[in-house]
This record gives sequence, C-alpha cells and structure tokens, in this order.
Amino acid sequence: MRLQSVLLSATALAAGLSIGAAWAGEITGRVAANGGNISLAGAAVELVELGRKTTTQTDGSYRFPEVAAGTYTLRTSYAGGTSVEQKVQVPATGAVSADIALGDGGTLEEIVIIGQRANLASTVSRQRAADGVVSVVTRDSAGQFPDQNVAESVRRLPGVNVLNDQGEGRFIAVRGLDPNLNAASINGVRTPAPEADIRSVALDVIPTELVESIEVKKTLTPDMDADTIGASIEINTTSALERRKPYIGAKLEGSYNDQSSAWSPKGSIDFSGMATDRLGVAGGFSYYKRKFETDNVEAEGWNEENGATYAEKIEYRDYDVTRERIGGSLSFDYLADDNTTLYLRGMYSQFDDQEYRRRLAFDMEDAVPNSGSDHTANFNSADGERFTVIRDLKDRFERQTIATVTAGGETRLDAWVFDYSAAYSKAREKEDGSIDPARFRQRFSGSGSSAGAVSFDFSDLGKPSYNVTTGGANFLNASRYSFYRLEETDLSLSEDEEWSAKADATRTFALGQGTVDLKVGAKARLREKSHDLNINYYDGYDGSLTLADMQGHSTYGIAAIDPVPAKKSMADFFHANRGKFKLSDVDTAYESAIADYGVDEDIYAGYLMGRYDGGPLRLIGGVRVERTRDKMRGSEVELVAEGATRNGVTLDEDTVFLTPVDFSKTYTDWLPSLSLRYEAADDVVLRAGVFRSVVRPNMGQIAPRFLVEESEDGDREGEFGNPDLKPYRAWNFDASAEWYLAREAVLSGGVFYKSIKDYIVTSKREDGSFNGIAFDEALIPINGDTAKVKGFEANYQQSLLFLPEPLDGLLVSLNYTYTDADGDVPLEGGGTRKIPLPASSKNTYTAVLGYEKGPISLRVAATYRSGYLDELGASAEEDRYVKDHLQWDVTGKYTLTDNIQLFGELINLGNEPYLAYQKGPNGDRLLQYEEYSWTGKMGVRLTY
Repeated sequence: MRLQSVLLSATALAAGLSIGAAWAGEITGRVAANGGNISLAGAAVELVELGRKTTTQTDGSYRFPEVAAGTYTLRTSYAGGTSVEQKVQVPATGAVSADIALGDGGTLEEIVIIGQRANLASTVSRQRAADGVVSVVTRDSAGQFPDQNVAESVRRLPGVNVLNDQGEGRFIAVRGLDPNLNAASINGVRTPAPEADIRSVALDVIPTELVESIEVKKTLTPDMDADTIGASIEINTTSALERRKPYIGAKLEGSYNDQSSAWSPKGSIDFSGMATDRLGVAGGFSYYKRKFETDNVEAEGWNEENGATYAEKIEYRDYDVTRERIGGSLSFDYLADDNTTLYLRGMYSQFDDQEYRRRLAFDMEDAVPNSGSDHTANFNSADGERFTVIRDLKDRFERQTIATVTAGGETRLDAWVFDYSAAYSKAREKEDGSIDPARFRQRFSGSGSSAGAVSFDFSDLGKPSYNVTTGGANFLNASRYSFYRLEETDLSLSEDEEWSAKADATRTFALGQGTVDLKVGAKARLREKSHDLNINYYDGYDGSLTLADMQGHSTYGIAAIDPVPAKKSMADFFHANRGKFKLSDVDTAYESAIADYGVDEDIYAGYLMGRYDGGPLRLIGGVRVERTRDKMRGSEVELVAEGATRNGVTLDEDTVFLTPVDFSKTYTDWLPSLSLRYEAADDVVLRAGVFRSVVRPNMGQIAPRFLVEESEDGDREGEFGNPDLKPYRAWNFDASAEWYLAREAVLSGGVFYKSIKDYIVTSKREDGSFNGIAFDEALIPINGDTAKVKGFEANYQQSLLFLPEPLDGLLVSLNYTYTDADGDVPLEGGGTRKIPLPASSKNTYTAVLGYEKGPISLRVAATYRSGYLDELGASAEEDRYVKDHLQWDVTGKYTLTDNIQLFGELINLGNEPYLAYQKGPNGDRLLQYEEYSWTGKMGVRLTY
C-alpha cells in the first residue's frame, strides 16, 4: 500500500502541475549522415535561445516539447566535431519537423560510418550524452562489431574485465567486482541465467552479429532496476528505424585452433528495411561451430608429511570440446501516428556444448610419502601405503538457450510522454544422457605383483610432473584398470523465466532557460527459477569390463596420460549393455535429490524522479522502492551409512532420508539516487552521482537444500543453502571528469566508492547446527559485515587525425582501473578476518593500437587483469586465488570494394593460461591450470 500511495501521489502532483499550462509548439526531427540514410545516436542538439539541450535516440530522433512560438536556432554536434546551426520557425500550435543532415555539403567534417573510427565516434558521442557514468561499444553502419561475442566486445571498455571459460570470454566483471554483482538486459528485459545456481549471465551465449550496441552503466537513476553494484549491462539489438534504406549484410568465416589443429565454420546475416512508410523490420541470424582443446591439471588436499609437501589428488585432464551457437533476432517498429511508436522485439540464442574429458588421476588419500621436500613427494606401496590410479571419461552434452520477447511503445501527448512495455524472457540449460564420468581404476599396494612407487615434482606451479618408478608396466597396462563407477545424467534441467511489465509517465515543464521533467513509473517482475536433477549411479558390471575394452588415445600435451578411454566408446557400450550395469539405488536416490530446488521471486517497484536540464547543468534525482517476495522450495537430504544409529535404530544398510522443506520471506528497499552532469566548458563534462542499490543472493545460495552425509561413527558432513541470507545492500558514489579534447577523442578519469553491507561468502564451519540440523563440518553461505570498495579509472581514446599522412590513420585506446575491495568474514569462535572480495581484481587495463586508412584496418589489443580471490577456504592458507591474466589479440581487415571486405584475427597470441592456486602449505600450491593456445580466424564480409 505504501508503494501505491507513492505512485498515486506522484501522479496527482504531475497532473496538478499541468493544470492550466499553456499548450505550446513542438520541435521534432532526426539527425543522420550519409545522405540521411544512417541515423546518428548520441548527437547533441541544442535549442540555443532557450538553453535547452537533448541527445538523439538510437534511431537519430530528438524532440523539444513546450516551445513557445518564434524563430530559434538549432545547434548540432557529433563525436566532438564542429557544430552546425540551422534556423527553425515554431508555430503557435502544432509541431514542426527539422531533420538535420551531418557530413553533407561541407556542413561538418566527414562523418565516418564504417570501421574503427565509426565505432570510436559513436562511443564518444553516446558516452558524452549519457546522464551518468557509462561505457559504450557499438557496431558501425556496415554491421561490424569489434569482437566475436558480447563478453569479448566489452573486454576493452574502461573498468570492465572478462572472466574466461575454456579460453573464451564468458562472464563480465566491472571494476574488478564479482560478475554476480552485475545485471544484464536485452532490449530492456532483464536476462535470466541458464545455469542452475547463479544470477550472472554467461554472455558468450549471445553473438555480436545480432547486437547494435552494449552499454555498461555504472551509475543508476530511479527509473532503472536497482539490482546492481558493479554495472547494468544493457544489450540492444538493431532497429529498422536506424536506416532509411534497405540494408543486408553477410559474413562467412573459418577459424583455426592451434591446440586442436581443427577448423571451425561461422556465418551470419543481418538485414533491415522499411516494409511500408510506417513499418520497419530488422533482424539477423548467426551460426558458429567451434572445435578446440584444453589441457588441464588440477590438485587438491595439500598436506605435509615426512618432510614432503604433497597433494592428496592430482588430475591430468584432456578436454576436447565442440561448441555450437545459433542465434536469431527479429524486430518490428511501427509508426502508428505522428505521436505514437510501437515495437515488438525478439531474440533467441542457443548454445550447445559437447565435451569429452579423458583424465588420469592419482588418488593418494590413503598414502603417506616416505620422503620428499617442499616441492617433491615420493610414495611407495612397499611401505604399507596404498594408492589408486584412475583413468576415466566424461562424455557430456548440454544445451543452453536464452529467449526474450518484448512489446511496447511510446506515446507523446503535448508535454507528456508515456512509455509502456510488457516482456517475457526464459533461459534454460538441459543435459540428458551424459556420462559424467565412467571410471576405471587400479590400486597399487604391498610389495608383490600390485606394488607401485611414484614420485611427484611440484616445482613448476602449473605443470607438476610424475614418475612411476615401480610398477611401470602395470601402470600402462589398460587391462589392469577395472570398471568401478558410471554416473549417467538422466536429466539435468535448469529453467529461469520472468514475466515483466512497466509503465512510465513524464511531464515536461518549460522554464525560461531549460526544462524540468517529472517522471513517475511502476514495474512488476515475476520470476521463477528451478533445477531438477536425476542421476543414475552404477557401481558395478555383471562380467569383465576393463579399460582395454574401450581404449583410445589422448591429445594431451602436458604429460603422458595414455592409456585413456576412446571418446565415444563408453556411451555406445553402455547403451548396448545397460542391463549388465548394476544400479546403486541409494547413491541414485541421493545424487538425484541433492540439487533440486525451486525459487519464486516477485519484485514490485515504483519510483518518482525529477530532472532539471538547463544550460550546462543536468540534475537527476528521486527515489525508487522495490518490494521483494521469495518463496523457496527444497529438501533436507541425509545419506546415513550402514551401522549408524537413527532414532535409536542401527541401520543395516546405507539409507537416504528425504524431507521436503519450504521457506518464504518478504522485504522492502527504499533506494534514493542523485546524479549531476555539468558542462564546465564546451569540451569538458563533469559528473557526480550517489545511489543506493540492492543485489539479491544467488538462487542456489538461498535454495533450502540441506545435504548431510553421516558415517557409521556418527560424523556428519554437510552443505547447506541459506534461505535467511540477506541481499547485498550498497551505497555507491561516483565522480568523474571528461575532456573531449578533439574530434573522435576523449580523456577521462573518475573515482568511485562503495559501501556494501551483508556481502555474501561461503564459509566452512565445524561442530555446530544449522536450521536445527547438526553437523561436524559444513559449507554454508553467510553474510559478512560491511565491505568497502574504492578505486579510480582512467580512459583515453583518440583518432590521431593531427598526425601527418600516413600516420593520421592511427587510433589509440588506453584505460586503467584500480579497485581496492575488502571486507571482514565472521569466524566460528568469534572475531573476523579480512579478505579481498571474491572475484575482485586490483588492477585491470586495456591497451589498443589501431590503424585505419583507405582499405586497410589493423588493430593490436592487450587486456590485463591482476589476480583475485576466487573462493574462500577453511583458512587463509586454503583460500582459492586466480593468477593474473594478460591476453594479446590482433585483427586485420582489407576492403576490396564498397561491398566486400576481407578480415583476419589472431586471439590469445601468447597462449596465456588460467591458473588457480592456494597460498600454502610452504608456498603457492596448484589447484587448477589450463592452457588453450591461440586461435586464428579469417573470412569475408559482404554488405549491400
């Protein structure tokens, strides 16, 4: 009721202010280049005599309502170029149209619409026009985007860092913060996450061929969803209204991965045009099939014994991956009349991932080294120590899809503007029939025929080596590795869908100099996320089955891991002989229950916002209120071992106890904000902003999944969701200065500070209880106290047009961000320990040197992020960190004709690996290492 009262009061205020207001004229128009064919978004238009300013929308349109009759001067500029002026006569009533063509007839310097300079000009213009702190990347008029997917494209923006998966950019971190602290939208619709437990969207699912622009908004205004601390990432698809002539573009590409020695195809097509004078249609289709390989090493359970530092498990993993992307978009824009524009926009993206993983694993949990050092460990079964060698196969196929549909419009009535929309979005991840994994093992024990001895050298942090000194023949004999376990994913289905609707009303009041806008709006978001997992767990085979029955060969480069299973051998054999595999009812029941959950999240929001725009000053302020209601469903799942006592009864077999549970909670957040934009000079813009925001916990963290494994001795190990988790709540402060020192140039710098209350970490606890469930050891997500984030960012971008030929074709882009983010984690016995916030990098930078002149376009880019804390361990020594990452990419293009362009690209030239580690015992210790080598791409682009 409080929300309704606020909205009703605001509407009444707006209506009251409008009573008796004299109806005045209106100026509308469109700013375009290339003979009026290409709309220019972000162009600045000023009504000089009244000190009123506006910027053009994506379709190049602008509007000045409430203009008294008279003759006025329109001043227009784009990308820091020289401004142009034209006169316009406004009648006493009605609207006058004034279209503005730039770059024609010498009215303004040439407007470049294709290539790196076009991308830079658009970026500079939109950043300058923005209300807050915004970074933008756009396509040019030929449909060219700087990179291959959305995550890769934003990698080069100030303060933006991309976290890789299998060597490819996937999740976006802003100002070094956790990707889960961002929110992503497609055409204004919040994008759900296909993965089961998280909110962050893997943006490599979206091909850039379908995207017109990506805006990374680091400050918020009251009319925006407040669910971000890092940034709001807004992805916009193309609109037919951006052009006035038909357009079609196509791209054919082949890529080569050095690690896999395989070629991969890619193709895309996009189009736009006006079907009638009032109806525009735009869309596109993209297909990409990528084959690549990854060499991986993982270790865990680091210990010290007999002078040796060693890992209890060491795994050498050989990945062969095929990823297939299919994406499509379709948009309709309809000019219903002179005052109303309607739209319908849809986007669909499908991402298939077929992964084969062959693995050689040493399990040393039951062994103790007889000698060694800080970097070596020697094991010998003759000393009474038993160790196990495992060779297995993962054969997994999963499909992720993201679909969004939004319909809405804008109606302008005198000094009023009404915006309205309804949307539906759904993300899905499905896996069925995967084998993950099928395992074969051999145990080395004693001093007889099963004896074995192995030594490990950990002196190379990322690439530990091994040497089998006893039992080498048995170690390489595939027939000695017997089948002992297979897990079949009968179904893993994660679904995340959201219905939303919103309506806004804006009333403009003309002042002697400038305007005041009063805006009021409401929005509802109804979201449901669930995960259903069914696993068949087989722990035996009726007959003889060894690795020799399905032996293959690896393509692994770090160490010798043969013999391994052939990639497709196990699936074929399993389906042909399913009846001979022995199903474990207990393990099947347990594994199938532990991941299931459902969360309904409804968010109702309203806001009141005021905007003053006069002369050099723009001031935006107001308050937003969001009411959140969660309903959570899950289970308490206990696996109690044979011999344990339950309710006074000793169990004669392993038993699973399953108890459904549900929780609900409701909370309200009041979220004020204030933004200031001031043009200190014609080429200097100052900004400041303060806002409060809220980021809700990941669905997997609040899902009531309470998992316990109890041994026959009564020891209980648990892993719990926490329905009582509070959301992150943050105050955010930003201040920046931007100097548009020349045409297609900007030099900017800014500082930021965030105070985050109740940030979330996963903590390992001992000897306690949670929601009435006792445990000896458990992993539980908990709220920390208050975290502080502070830092600064700097950005320089320029086309070096002042240099003599041919150097005037050079372009440069440099940005750097420093982030200091830390907080305190509660300890079990009281007190706290200070940690850097997970996924926060202190230093990130990008350096790009480009050249574009005539038919040639070249670019060299380096992107860097420093190391960061990835996961919290039981102690500081066991915390998981990720090493710093520096990636080099090179792009080249050659334009044969106005319609044909050749291009090539080299990615990850330095073969930069991924490396995760912990800081002890006795120095840094490997947790995960991956290398991917470089990828080359070449192709042709056609535009008409």
